[in-house]
Amino acid sequence: MKQILLISWLAVISSGIGFIFWYTDWQYSLPTPVPKNYNPSKRGSFIALGNKIAVPAKKPVFIHFFNPSCPCSRFNMEHFKSLVRHYGDKVHFAMIVLNKKETFTEKEIQDKYDLDIPVSFDASVADLCGVYSTPQAVLLDEDHHLYYRGNYNKSRYCTEKKSNYAQMALDTLLSRNAMPVFDASAFSAYGCQLPTCQK
Repeated sequence: MKQILLISWLAVISSGIGFIFWYTDWQYSLPTPVPKNYNPSKRGSFIALGNKIAVPAKKPVFIHFFNPSCPCSRFNMEHFKSLVRHYGDKVHFAMIVLNKKETFTEKEIQDKYDLDIPVSFDASVADLCGVYSTPQAVLLDEDHHLYYRGNYNKSRYCTEKKSNYAQMALDTLLSRNAMPVFDASAFSAYGCQLPTCQK
């Protein structure tokens, strides 16, 4: 009898844990709601960064929109760092940290994530680029026209090679090939909604 109770109890606990994992995975697979009066920046439009981010002239710019409190942003960080390592000599990388609850310094972010790239906290860059959730990737060509704005990958951990959207955009921009035709999941925002960056 004790054995049956123990097995039943373990089955209930296992089911509960399985449900929590399923629910979390399901929650982060849902697109982020599009804000009212959302005005997306169109591909090819000029993004006037001004002095919001220190970027060199005549070099493509990759902007990573990030929130340290957003689980999706944290899942994505290793993939983003791999892009910086692989393309850092050809593309200027920068990070926009968006978080209403905590404050950080540029050095704290650089040290925590072992990144030697400019970090800004200017939320107006998200509006300029049409970004309304984190994490999101924005790639500008060398004249700072919007080339790609969207997701890194369909997979939460960016492990699905066939949907490695941000990397594909980088490759086509640098090789001057035609942009691949992406499915809707490349451009539907997933993750934590701005301005609060809560899911």
